[in-house]
Amino acid sequence: QVQLVESGGGLVQAGGSLRLSCAASGRTFSSYAMGWFRQAPGKEREFVAAITWGGLTTAIADSVKGRFTISRDNAKNTVYLLMNNLKPEDTARYYCAAHRRLRVFTTILADFGSWGQGTQVTVSS
Repeated sequence: QVQLVESGGGLVQAGGSLRLSCAASGRTFSSYAMGWFRQAPGKEREFVAAITWGGLTTAIADSVKGRFTISRDNAKNTVYLLMNNLKPEDTARYYCAAHRRLRVFTTILADFGSWGQGTQVTVSS
């Protein structure tokens, strides 16, 4: 089993940037696709970005495409989400997750089986 811990959230002005980090435990981290999801109060958890086990392929939600970038450093067992040009609509709790299966890449929430505790991102206007 993999354990995930997110960090890097905070309060920023619209137009600002944040980089979220997700530190993972587990000897097979490099064999799993990783994803970022977010959830605002009263809303369903939604897909933000995902990256394959080797980091060569990424998927970005249309709502954040061009502003957010996902990356990973398998040597450090860490996945990142760089968020640029933040907007108030980006305010949410952001969660890191690992895919349920080895070397399988999808962006469906139910396909991710290990979750971090989340980190809050608040964007003021």
